[in-house]
Amino acid sequence: MPNITAFTGFFLTAFFDTQELQTLCGVFFLGIYLEALMSNLIIITLITLDLQLQTPMYFFLKNLSLLDVFFVSVPIPKFVVNSLIHNNSISILACAFQVFLMTSFSSGEVFVLTAMSYDRYVAICFPLNYGAIMNNHTCVLMMGVSWATGMLFGAIYTAGTFSMPFCGSNVIPQFFCDVPSLLRISCSETLVAIYSCLGIGVCLGMSCFICVVISYFYIFSTVLKIPTTKGQSKAFATCIPHLTVFTVFLVTACFVYLKPFTNTLSISERLFSVLYTVLPPALNPLIYSLRNTDVKSALRRLQQNLCLRRLLI
Repeated sequence: MPNITAFTGFFLTAFFDTQELQTLCGVFFLGIYLEALMSNLIIITLITLDLQLQTPMYFFLKNLSLLDVFFVSVPIPKFVVNSLIHNNSISILACAFQVFLMTSFSSGEVFVLTAMSYDRYVAICFPLNYGAIMNNHTCVLMMGVSWATGMLFGAIYTAGTFSMPFCGSNVIPQFFCDVPSLLRISCSETLVAIYSCLGIGVCLGMSCFICVVISYFYIFSTVLKIPTTKGQSKAFATCIPHLTVFTVFLVTACFVYLKPFTNTLSISERLFSVLYTVLPPALNPLIYSLRNTDVKSALRRLQQNLCLRRLLI
């Protein structure tokens, strides 16, 4: 019989044993967090205020940026504070909230990225019917389903995870609370509920991945039929940012979760985990704005309006 202990809290695993390196790591990721936060908030502000960005594609992008802000704000501030004050404790309630929120926002992001691929598919393959198909009601419905489904997954995963007893060590081998790390310190002999939830999540994730692949198969087939190179380049320019964002999110998630199960994590594995939480939110605004003339023009218009208001004052 395992020694089942009623824990009042957990201890998260730091990157380094020395306090100086912990502090340096905390300051470094604080900078990345602030960059991700500010860049996504700028994207949200531009799309909200600029009338020329009131299209389905930018409506989805605003929701993606909003999810990125919430997602990166769940584990990173706690990680930064822990690194600076050198206290890695976390209560069970705070740990449960981390599991719920991170699962909800990451699941919601998968569904939003899938909806964005469908939006690009309709825009390129059915341009004449784009306005009728991707109307306001459809866009709001797709985003509502994405957010609600993400929250439902978060609730199911959290309930399944914290219904298990924990025994032995109360040290979580990760810098934040997630399901795989909590499974490592669980002493439950029956993990049917949580593995069933994970199986459903994998199936839905694969379904979203297949939908994105099918969408881009038809998109590329249609674009290659465009007679002019300029037309092909213009069509590809609207798809490459989304495809890049989806690839970054998928690759970082695979590095973190699709690896052999071990009881301990190396520093490199913990580093990939923190990159999974900060890299997509930090890169997404840059990817969408670097070659996007609409976003650049909206930013210039906002700057001009702010300068004009200052002159009038």
